[in-house]
Amino acid sequence: MSSADITQLLIYVIALTFLSFPLGLYMADVYDGKTTILARLIGPFEKLTYRLSAVDSSTDMNWKQYAVSMLLFNTIGLIAVYALQRLQPFLPLNPQGLAAVSPDSALNTAISFASNTNWQGYSGEQTLSYLTQMLGLTVQNFVSAATGMAVLASFIRAFARQSTDKIGNFWVDLVRTVFYILLPLSIVLALALVSQGTVQTFNSYAQYSPIEAVKDSNGAAVSAPLIALGPAASQVAIKQLGTNGGGFFNVNSSHPLENPTPLSNFLEALSILIIPAGLCWTFGKMVGQIRQGAVIYVSMFVIFLAGLLICTLSESAGNPLFHQIANLANISNMEGKEVRFGIFNSTLWATATTVASNGSVNSMHDSLLPMAGMIPMLMIQLGEVVFGGVGSGLYGMLVFALITVFIAGLMVGRTPEYLGKKIEAYEVKMASLIILIPPSIVLVGTAIAVSLECGLSSLCNHGAHGFSEILYAFSSAGNNNGSAFAGLNANTPFYNVALGIAMWYARFWLAVPALAIAGSLVAKKTVPKGAGTLPTDTGLFVVLLISVVIIFGALTFFPALALGPIVEQLQMVFKK
Repeated sequence: MSSADITQLLIYVIALTFLSFPLGLYMADVYDGKTTILARLIGPFEKLTYRLSAVDSSTDMNWKQYAVSMLLFNTIGLIAVYALQRLQPFLPLNPQGLAAVSPDSALNTAISFASNTNWQGYSGEQTLSYLTQMLGLTVQNFVSAATGMAVLASFIRAFARQSTDKIGNFWVDLVRTVFYILLPLSIVLALALVSQGTVQTFNSYAQYSPIEAVKDSNGAAVSAPLIALGPAASQVAIKQLGTNGGGFFNVNSSHPLENPTPLSNFLEALSILIIPAGLCWTFGKMVGQIRQGAVIYVSMFVIFLAGLLICTLSESAGNPLFHQIANLANISNMEGKEVRFGIFNSTLWATATTVASNGSVNSMHDSLLPMAGMIPMLMIQLGEVVFGGVGSGLYGMLVFALITVFIAGLMVGRTPEYLGKKIEAYEVKMASLIILIPPSIVLVGTAIAVSLECGLSSLCNHGAHGFSEILYAFSSAGNNNGSAFAGLNANTPFYNVALGIAMWYARFWLAVPALAIAGSLVAKKTVPKGAGTLPTDTGLFVVLLISVVIIFGALTFFPALALGPIVEQLQMVFKK
């Protein structure tokens, strides 16, 4: 790494830490129902929304009512996005006259955006109208992100409350998340991006005249190419802040009209982690122990930094096959990267987008060298708990914290407790579901895909790299990330259906057990610390938590990784 890279990393880390802390405290006030600086401006709209929706904001729910409300709301959203895609030829704001999306692709996209995965098997500028992008995808970017944050708020309340069955009101948590957190931040970021040149318009695609005439394979002149436009800045802002990641354009944030300058690149990369990082401090404040939030933040940051360094150093070292050629021995791997941003900005984004369930890209992950490409894949496979999706990442990490205190308690004979709540058989069973379901989806889905002709027929690469592309696809869908290795055409009936199923179960089959844990914990009394209580606000617990997360990921996915990026790296090193 150069001195410039190290300087930028320090700026990124400092900005992330010092911006996320006050944001986290503010979000805690939002979920605790306290008056905030935006209350006078937004409060009337919030009350009007409750009145129009017939929501009693003063009534809390038990975990089952909360889960049913969440599932019902997101199912309705899924149906709406599917209908928009199928009916877009008959709807307004379709200046290019784009046709209806195929049933399997429309279903995949609807599930993808309802589950906060935002996996895209299509080219946005060639497939979706402005209306579908705004009313379907952008709206889902807000409410699917808000759903994860709402579930987290209820999960945290389970530690802050005692001897009750009430964990909050889903509709209130959803509305307050959108109105007080996501909308204000998105407006600020969208304006900043527009100032840098990110496009935001309803105009039709623009024609331009190239210096040389464009001809087809027969030498005949073709019509002037088009420059895709649209209301991109507003979608880019929430796709980054909500860890959604679905790009307005096919090449996502490597597109110059989506990510025009180094400053826009920095802001977009920072916005990926700002809310997940801030929620660590939200957790600390809501439970009344800021140190607990700091422990979670440090644990996440250490894993993120280790992955970033490995990914960057691997790419900077260059292709081992080039080392045999004198003039190329010291060349870094620029394949698939934007020359505007270079190695470090590409690996920073690749690591940030996969430790969070963001999935946006500013370079092609398929072009990363095997060991560098393994890092984004592994970050996803850890369960998207290293910062993770907004809300879902933190409640996933808190589940690992519950498992950590349970294991530590068994090892040293101490009472398994976390924040004064005893961790018993029911919580461990639900936690086991949460950490075992995604790996099962990923590994079973990959095994089926590599065993069927329909799973192999759309591969552009074969051997170890082709296996990595399929493994990455199911890892991304099975952990609600949404990024792709490319090289695999996933817009086929098989992959649209298989990945759609993976995305749905990975999102909601995990959220429901998390709410079940919350329902169990909130009913318990908070017991005071005793001599047998394991401290969970120390450096030792940071080490234990990181170890549990890493060991779980390594034991689960090492055999699969050995068949993909690891063997590919060995083939490159030892090839004569």
